[in-house]
Amino acid sequence: MRLWRAFSLAVALMAPLPAAAQMLEFEALEGWQEDDHAAALTTFLATCDLIDAPDWQPICKLAADMPRDEASARSFFELFFRPVVIGQPPALFTGYYEPELNGSPVRTPRFAWPIYRKPPELTESQPWHARAVIDGGLLAGRGLEIAWLDDPIDVYFLQIQGSGRIRMTDGRVIRVGYGGKNGQPYRSIGQELVRRGVYTMDQVSAQVIRAWVKRNPGPGQDLMNHNPSYVFFRKLSDLPADKGPIGAMGRSITTLRSVAIDPVFTPLGAPVWIEKEGGAPLRRLMVAQDTGGAIKGAQRADIFYGTGNQAGEDAGTVKDGGRMVLLLPIDRAYALLPEG
Repeated sequence: MRLWRAFSLAVALMAPLPAAAQMLEFEALEGWQEDDHAAALTTFLATCDLIDAPDWQPICKLAADMPRDEASARSFFELFFRPVVIGQPPALFTGYYEPELNGSPVRTPRFAWPIYRKPPELTESQPWHARAVIDGGLLAGRGLEIAWLDDPIDVYFLQIQGSGRIRMTDGRVIRVGYGGKNGQPYRSIGQELVRRGVYTMDQVSAQVIRAWVKRNPGPGQDLMNHNPSYVFFRKLSDLPADKGPIGAMGRSITTLRSVAIDPVFTPLGAPVWIEKEGGAPLRRLMVAQDTGGAIKGAQRADIFYGTGNQAGEDAGTVKDGGRMVLLLPIDRAYALLPEG
């Protein structure tokens, strides 16, 4: 899960949403009829049993018994939900992915940058040492290394993505997921490059940042240290190779069907209709199954693009507007509307 803030999952699932809302008809959702609702239902069912709010429980039970054909799946969403816009569009959509990296179980001249499991003394509710201190050798010699990577920028972006697959020199492939963080605030190094006048906001992408750090290794390390937030990992030894990484709900997420949201505005597990503009527009029903340290606001979402280099290329350039529409149980949707 991605830069997950410590919070009670039960509270996040059941918390009331802000009152400002606009209800729509399904006919107002551009591309709704053309989507694969059966695929969306499958993703919804992957975490639906974790939503224990009273108005969700009957819907989840019905979903489990629904036929998986397209007509039945679409009817299910149209019968039991209402589309609601929370907040004020335009939305901001970005993308994330699960990297595939090379690594070593031991330090070598090539593989010299560690990823760590969480130190036992760290309590996430209290700020701990910043990135610069940790990267300066604070944890060296304590046996907390999970693997060693061959590029510090790979370590940084692995922390941003929150999960990954590491192909070890001994032939094994290990999977790692979010294991904790140091309690420091997240600061965007892309925005810092813009502040310094290196790039304009429309030029910044993950690929551009990576290339700049590689060209400027000393200043690049200083740039990464601008973000004091630091993520620790854990091995996911029982996660099948054909499953996606683990999201904030503790289950695997699905390529182009799972989205990271701000749980203050969007309940985890809820269906979310995405109308993303940009060079590769999307009109698709997704499910809010993840969170992120940089994902703040009602009209803010991070789309999971899958695993590997191509997914990284696709995700790294996404910074698009559009509209995000939440699907809520009927009674909950009407309760959000202003009286009168």
